[in-house]
Amino acid sequence: MTPVADASDAPETHARRRSATHVLVLVLVAACALVLVRALLVQSFVVPTASMEPTVAAGDRVIVSRVVRWFGEVHRGDVVVFDGAGIFGPPTPEPRNGLAALGRGLASAVGVPVGRQDYVKRVIGLPGDRVACCDDRGAVTVNGVALTEPYLAAGTAPSEASFDVQVPADKLWMMGDNRGDSADSRAHLGDHGGGMVPVDRVVGTVVAVWWPLDRTARVDSAVLDDRVDVRGGGAS
Repeated sequence: MTPVADASDAPETHARRRSATHVLVLVLVAACALVLVRALLVQSFVVPTASMEPTVAAGDRVIVSRVVRWFGEVHRGDVVVFDGAGIFGPPTPEPRNGLAALGRGLASAVGVPVGRQDYVKRVIGLPGDRVACCDDRGAVTVNGVALTEPYLAAGTAPSEASFDVQVPADKLWMMGDNRGDSADSRAHLGDHGGGMVPVDRVVGTVVAVWWPLDRTARVDSAVLDDRVDVRGGGAS
């Protein structure tokens, strides 16, 4: 005899399946939205060192706007996060195989890059700038004009190391606000590339500290004139 299902269970089973489907769809939509926001709009980073104090302290969690990567420009004076692999740190190892390369590419596409070394510094020199230190008053100069740097802690020297560099096309000269404790472009002058950071390595601009709560604050860019299009590398 062929067993017969209890027809009274059918509507309840169907309702449970439909509810589970709705939940799954909502989870997938939320996950896709999160991926898109992370990849295109904002991303959170933890600052591991004191190189940007007092603007950003070690242990701060910062919000980084990635909009600049797609639609905007980097200005002289912006605080930015960038990929320093092979510039401020060792090169990222090549993927071991095609599958690893595909995984790295997909991760990068959704804003979760694998093997990247992220740094946070302030943009001091744009493509074509001549950046030097120090003038007779001890200031950093850009194209012969002394910078006023209000983000430095009181009593902090603009730089204890002397330098005079011409920033190549499509590159940036980066410095930390804690000048006595920042391994920035100055520390890599003798390295391949001279400590210059390619414009297309910029991940985004730091817009705020969101944790810890007692340090929550907006991170404003300093007005140091000029800007560069991160998509094309040209100064304007």
